[in-house]
Amino acid sequence: MAKITEPELAVIERVLQGRPDGVSMSDLVGGGGSETQRRAMRLRLSKLIEGGRARSEGERRWTRYFAAQSSVASAAPTTIVAPPTDLAMDADGAVAIPLSPSGAEVRRLVQRPEIERDPVGYERTFLSSYQPNVTAYLPQSARDHLQRIGAIDAQSQPAGTYARHILDRLLIDLSWSSSKLEGNTYSILDTQTLIEQGRVAEGKSAEETTMILNHKNAIEFLVEAADDIGFNRYTLLNLHSLLADNLLDAEATGKLRQRIVSISGTPYTPLATPQVIDECFNELLAKADAIKNPFEQSFFASIHLPYLQPFADVNKRVSRLAANIPFIKSNLAPVSFIDVPKDLYVEAMLGVYELNKIDLARDMFIWAFERSARRYAAIQQSFGAPDEFRLRYREQLRSLVSQIVRERQSRGIASRAIEQFAIELIPMRDKQAFVQAAQSELIGLHEGNFARYKVRPSEFYAWKGVWEA
Repeated sequence: MAKITEPELAVIERVLQGRPDGVSMSDLVGGGGSETQRRAMRLRLSKLIEGGRARSEGERRWTRYFAAQSSVASAAPTTIVAPPTDLAMDADGAVAIPLSPSGAEVRRLVQRPEIERDPVGYERTFLSSYQPNVTAYLPQSARDHLQRIGAIDAQSQPAGTYARHILDRLLIDLSWSSSKLEGNTYSILDTQTLIEQGRVAEGKSAEETTMILNHKNAIEFLVEAADDIGFNRYTLLNLHSLLADNLLDAEATGKLRQRIVSISGTPYTPLATPQVIDECFNELLAKADAIKNPFEQSFFASIHLPYLQPFADVNKRVSRLAANIPFIKSNLAPVSFIDVPKDLYVEAMLGVYELNKIDLARDMFIWAFERSARRYAAIQQSFGAPDEFRLRYREQLRSLVSQIVRERQSRGIASRAIEQFAIELIPMRDKQAFVQAAQSELIGLHEGNFARYKVRPSEFYAWKGVWEA
């Protein structure tokens, strides 16, 4: 058996530290993981547990693994807005989502054989009857509850402050979970390795790898353009272009669809006329933009974008990332869809497609946000308060470090470059602090975090050789 190395253990430990609610074996090795892969992972987890760096809870397929100091029990308890009458379980039986009576009824209806469900088309009145700030898909009690658990200290800061603070974690969480809902078999560990180190997982298709990387680019776009994004054509079309890059023909990326599409597994048929699609898309954006409550706004987008199917493909991926636009702009906890069972997500969408009923989707959305809010509250607590100076000069630090790495600057040359940069571009009062921050960034640069500076692995390792010479 190959020797277990410390770098391997460190990567697994970082994954556990980023998941205070724990991970299952399927999360770590992927849905298509072989028994050999599971055995190897169990050995590494045992090593971490023996060393006091990890712990496990549950037995057999219900086992979840945690970093040594994380605790689900310490997280804020989930509040159910409607009394649960049913539980939606994931494939491993490890996640149970409580459903309201109306949500459970929607689930029962869409679980019938497709032949028993009536063929339907796009019902335009479902959108036109919605009146922003009058109609409420989420009751006031739900909106108040989500506000309480989603609010963080950075709400008075510029848009995107909180998302930038947790960006490294959000890139992995949302890229992995959103891709998983599309059937992607990357594990969370493989996703982290791909995003942080650029290393493609063995046995994965180019399409799966591209899907993950496209999510990463799209999330970065939303966070970096936090002041400019919104429910407008600029944001949604560019979001689609990034998510569909190299997965759809160039003529279909970032453009509303011009052809008929069908959705497998449902008798629902979306709109077919391009002019009507364009009209409904504009109406959808106008209504979403007018909604004042960020949670209602997020849920509205997550419902109506998939229902309209404005793009040739990748509609649900667009909707899941677009659901985070209000949270990024308002510095609320994001919704990453971590642990949402794929079957339940599909059934929730079928309830919208076929019945125009949002009840099951609402149950799922509230649970998903609660799960994410608890997760990022724990992560924020472990990080401590954001460094406001680094936030203020985040782009300058990123630009400078990227330049130093790409130009393979030695320590001496980099030191002079930092000084010159500070003299030319940084106010005198902040010059010395900026120099120290830049030097700290370079000293702390390693294979697990260089991706944030948008440098390729080959550039990083070439620079590292010069830096350590």
